[in-house]
Amino acid sequence: MSELPDPLSPSSQGEQAGELGTQAQADSAAASAGSWGAVFLSTATTVFLAELGDKTQLAALLLSAESGRPGVVFVGASLALICSSLVGVLLGRWLSSVMAPEQLERAAGLLMVALGLWLGRQAVLQFSPLHLALS
Repeated sequence: MSELPDPLSPSSQGEQAGELGTQAQADSAAASAGSWGAVFLSTATTVFLAELGDKTQLAALLLSAESGRPGVVFVGASLALICSSLVGVLLGRWLSSVMAPEQLERAAGLLMVALGLWLGRQAVLQFSPLHLALS
């Protein structure tokens, strides 16, 4: 009859720690391998949903209808989106090197709130009764 190893013995604990370390390395490698796909899917979904009904999509719709050349409009709009995304990626990379992630998130949030307030103010001023009476 063979004896089972004692799980409390020092040699057995060392082997278990080595197995856990190997498992942790494997989990870390799996997470980093899966992170590319997760980042890609998250980015593609976010940009796709953000652009739905956006003025860029409406402009492409109108340009396609006016020109009668939807293929050319698609290529032009795609290149424009790629270039504007490149500017955002490069600016984000630079900002992440000079700011902590928390500061970057806070600044982006404040910028979005400020833009919302400014656009709301513009809409109120444009559609105010005084402005409509003067038109």
